[in-house]
Amino acid sequence: MSRIAQPLALTLGEPAGIGPDITLMVWRRRAELGLPSFYVVADPDFLSRRAERLGFDIPIAIIEPDAATVAFARALPVVSLDAAITAQPGLPDASSAPAAIASIRRAVADVIAGHAAAVVTNPVAKNVLYRSGFAEPGHTEYLAKLAQAASGMAARPVMMLWCDELAVVPVTIHIPLRDVPARLTAELIIETGRIVARDLTARFGIARPRLAVAGLNPHAGEDGTIGDEDRSIVMPAIAQLAADGIDVRGPVPADTLFHAAARASYDVALCMYHDQALIPIKTLAFDRAVNVTLGLPFVRTSPDHGTAFDIAGSGSANPSSLIAALKLAARLAAKSPAPVPAGA
Repeated sequence: MSRIAQPLALTLGEPAGIGPDITLMVWRRRAELGLPSFYVVADPDFLSRRAERLGFDIPIAIIEPDAATVAFARALPVVSLDAAITAQPGLPDASSAPAAIASIRRAVADVIAGHAAAVVTNPVAKNVLYRSGFAEPGHTEYLAKLAQAASGMAARPVMMLWCDELAVVPVTIHIPLRDVPARLTAELIIETGRIVARDLTARFGIARPRLAVAGLNPHAGEDGTIGDEDRSIVMPAIAQLAADGIDVRGPVPADTLFHAAARASYDVALCMYHDQALIPIKTLAFDRAVNVTLGLPFVRTSPDHGTAFDIAGSGSANPSSLIAALKLAARLAAKSPAPVPAGA
């Protein structure tokens, strides 16, 4: 079976959040939207109850992944989890974290084994996972751990936020702003830039990606007069990336990097910290941006939003980001080589 014909593996995410809602919403609009086939790793009875709550008449087909594409036109294909889910909308319970984790684990196993083309993940609630004893810092780190265990290859994940107008990569991510200067190193920028350039070529089909690197400080430090980090850390990293043959420029002052004319001059912006990257893309495409994990041996995308407990089960969630994540996953998977299982 070609990778284009394989279904996408969609995780349930946090059961008490909007992940189940938007999953049901997009399947109902599958023909209208021209969506690629996918299956959900979930408790089918739980999904039936959520569909009933939302007023959706959705048939569910309990399948194995290889049957998902055939079933997709007539029913929502579900690969069944062993455990029942009891969480109510907005109210995570003891079933939440085990279900979310098991769904991720099965989806990754399926894509590594060649039963799925890519993994698309619904949002999880990290605080709920932590209370259950979850040891990884977050979703992405857990995916990297599973990928390494399944494929035998070390994975260094890089988070990229993508929409048609802009792609951004935060070099440092979920750390306090006060810790960024100490955690930001030339080596980290170089490693991140190399992974980004490689995957933009291999998966996005960009022959020679153009990287713009944002400065850390206002005005990119103004030659050291507003902090020395841009001169001592960012510039040497850019020099090394250029020596590697990568089309890279910077450091560019962040306040001039994201207007329309500037965006036309690069394919991705490497940003020094979380909000420097996420504020511009969420301003441009709050409901359409997609989280893409680079550096894994398989394609993974995700909606760029959280669990939204306050509106779960209400039918008011916007599925646009999940729609974009599914379409992008299919597009990238069609260009990507299949992962190699450990021992193969």
